[in-house]
Amino acid sequence: MNTKVNLITLALLSTCSFGVLAQGYGLADAKTDSVKFDAWQCKRCVVETGTTGSISAGIAYNSEDDIHSANAFNSSNEVAGKVDADIRYRGEEAYQANVDAHNLGMDNGRMDIDVGKQGVYNINVNYRTFAHYESNSALSPYQQIGSDYLTLPDNWETAGSSSDMTMLNSSLNPLELSLNRDRYGMGVEYQTESLLTTYVNFQREEKTGTKTTSGSIYNQSMMLAEPVDYTTDILNAGIKLRGDNWFTSLNYTGSVFKNDNSQLGFDSAFNPTFGAQTNGYMSLDPDNEAHTVSLLGQYNLAKTNLSGRLLVGQMTQDQSLTSIGYGYDLPAESIDAKVDITGMTLKATTRLNREWRVSGSYDYNDRDNKTQIEQWTQISINNVTGEAEYNTPYDLTTQRAKLSADYRISQGIKLDAGYDFERDERSYQDRETTDENNLWARVRVNSFAKWNMWFKGSFNQRDGSEYKASETSSTEQNALLRRYYLADRDRSQIEARFSHTPLTDLTVDFGARYSLDDYTDTEIGLTESTDTYYDVNVHYAVNADVSLNAFYNHQTIESEQSGSSSFSVANWQADIEDTIDYIGAGISYRNLMDSRLKLGLDYSYSDSDSTTQVSQGVTGDYGDYFAKVHNLNLYGQYQATDNMSVRVDYKMENYLDNDASNDISPDTIWNVVSFGNVDHDYTAHMVMLSMTYRL
Repeated sequence: MNTKVNLITLALLSTCSFGVLAQGYGLADAKTDSVKFDAWQCKRCVVETGTTGSISAGIAYNSEDDIHSANAFNSSNEVAGKVDADIRYRGEEAYQANVDAHNLGMDNGRMDIDVGKQGVYNINVNYRTFAHYESNSALSPYQQIGSDYLTLPDNWETAGSSSDMTMLNSSLNPLELSLNRDRYGMGVEYQTESLLTTYVNFQREEKTGTKTTSGSIYNQSMMLAEPVDYTTDILNAGIKLRGDNWFTSLNYTGSVFKNDNSQLGFDSAFNPTFGAQTNGYMSLDPDNEAHTVSLLGQYNLAKTNLSGRLLVGQMTQDQSLTSIGYGYDLPAESIDAKVDITGMTLKATTRLNREWRVSGSYDYNDRDNKTQIEQWTQISINNVTGEAEYNTPYDLTTQRAKLSADYRISQGIKLDAGYDFERDERSYQDRETTDENNLWARVRVNSFAKWNMWFKGSFNQRDGSEYKASETSSTEQNALLRRYYLADRDRSQIEARFSHTPLTDLTVDFGARYSLDDYTDTEIGLTESTDTYYDVNVHYAVNADVSLNAFYNHQTIESEQSGSSSFSVANWQADIEDTIDYIGAGISYRNLMDSRLKLGLDYSYSDSDSTTQVSQGVTGDYGDYFAKVHNLNLYGQYQATDNMSVRVDYKMENYLDNDASNDISPDTIWNVVSFGNVDHDYTAHMVMLSMTYRL
């Protein structure tokens, strides 16, 4: 008798026991000669074609003059507009197109357009904008802000002290310190019917604006606005091959960075001193390139996964050196910097049985600096030695090895533990080699009803080769001083997280972490540090229409530092405490006014505080820093028609900070011309109206 296979037959056979299959009733024994597979079709598997999604447009008004508020409101303009879109097109024969836009037109917005045929090719065009605003209240007597040479007024009168500059206050003008990035790119990916996939992506980023720098002549310094006009081109290309249980790819990444300003010149505001100089010059970020080629691979066995990567690359920089104001012959026209990069990664994961799984990995990264060593005539701010000095080509080799295992103790209880090792080898450093050994263990428990939790503990120890000052890095340092990232250190850390659902609609999540760093062999420098952190998150769905959420995060970092004013043993102590609190809550109410209106309110408050107490016979505060920020967003959304909705947002930010290094007048320090007080104290408001149309 012939056995005809259909969907019902397959469903029945899939529930058969192993014993039945062993008696010749398995799928391998089914006779399918008379089955007409061409007639099979899934009547419910029809892919709908057409266009779906939504598009919205909005306009906003911002009331605040302090440009720092644009970081929260996403716009530095008084009036700003935006476009959001989420449009999906599905055509015949798997052709498709997607448009995804968010805050397009604002200072931080994006757009992605994808067009292609599913499983064959895809073309992507994208655009991103990023902006960060520091201040628009910085004061400077310099003119030509944004150019590569900053000038003082024609009637400027130099002086030996900033407080004696008669034209300083009358010449001050506000300037903006901000950075803007425009990033746009295009990519193509093509997949053949065989195993081959290729891709090419190009991206260009243009970064403009001004940032803070300082120019010095001898022991006199002026705060300056450094022009930023960068262009970075990045190209990614590769070939991918994929089989049933393996994958490999050959990839290339290249980047080219160009700075339209190679140097910054400036007039000196002070009386000529060193060499009777009346102006100065400084080099800016040089043009450079980086190119890497990598080979990746992955192979899957029945219970084992193997993967690896090989990488080779090179970074180069041959920008012409700035020699204006340097009265000695240069040994070369450019430094001709060259750094070779080599990397390798190997990783294996295997499941021994249902309870045990073991993982291991090894990473090797080598940074070989092949820059030519040249002899330079040394000039310092404090004195002129005329001694020979040499540029230092720093090398770094890092090796990391990890071994871990996890064991399922029972249903709902799992234990995993591991050992991590890292070795760093540095050239021309106080310590040539550092080793870090880290042991950790974690237990996960979800066997209790309505509870999910885990606990983790770890111990890390760092030591290494003999610590000694090198001629290139520490000739003027206290021999007892230890750099914190090279010094011996013992770190103990515990972590825990709990998630509890006491009610169907109520979830409470809590996490905590505590770590202690003990710098066991440090007499001068950072000697101890503790980090305490915890957070609480609550979400409650009151009913089908009302939901509430709240959170609170707290972190305290306490550090102890020893120093010496006599270039000998420690004779002063600094205690530093950094505290960060972040709290917030939100409520949303849906289905008002015949299910057409939705209201919501989100509020957050952050408070960061840093205090430093210095003890040297007498204890006193070294300085206090704090930043307090209130953010509020009140919104309402009304569904005017089946396809059209209108939304109104009101946003508020109250910002107050205090930094002793920023709270000074331009002439407070006798040998410095500063930007003045650039602290922030404002309450900003924004109102946005937007409309959304659903296609």
